[in-house]
Amino acid sequence: MTSPASLSPAQAAARIAEFTVIDVRAPGEHASGHVPGALNIPLDRLEEALPALKAAAARGSLLVVCASGVRSTRACDILAAADIDAVTLSGGTSAWEGEGHDLDRPAGARATWPMERQVRFAAGSLVVAGLLMGRRFPAARWLSAGVGSGLVFSAVTNTCGMAAVLSKLPHNRAPRSAADFDATLDALQG
Repeated sequence: MTSPASLSPAQAAARIAEFTVIDVRAPGEHASGHVPGALNIPLDRLEEALPALKAAAARGSLLVVCASGVRSTRACDILAAADIDAVTLSGGTSAWEGEGHDLDRPAGARATWPMERQVRFAAGSLVVAGLLMGRRFPAARWLSAGVGSGLVFSAVTNTCGMAAVLSKLPHNRAPRSAADFDATLDALQG
């Protein structure tokens, strides 16, 4: 499969009015700062949103965004398989902000670590815990082996089960003032 088309932050900013911007991060990540006008469709709910995204793509181009470009590339692959054209933002919101472009930060939203950082923290903590507990209970080392195996599987398949689990935690959910998923789908339907 070929890589989806991508735009640099400068290219995307110059054409931002042409796009319906879709942020595929967890709601908490989206609420902590997103490309102006971005609608939140978490990657794990993208399949449900395909009809609405198809309707939005029929009216104009889709720009898919995440924190670093990894999840948005995966989302573009899913959209391409559904015959929906989309481009990804190279480097994600990190690169967007790094090049001096503003992010929308809703009032009252709390900062949430990017999902990749949460995964690294959780995986590292579990590996260390397994090794430390393994000093007293040798079978606990299997925890470290399991996490390591999961990381290898994640790299080979370009998926991340740990990110899917972490995205369900309360700190990764959108604040109550954020538009809910159904309202986002309605907005995409036009």
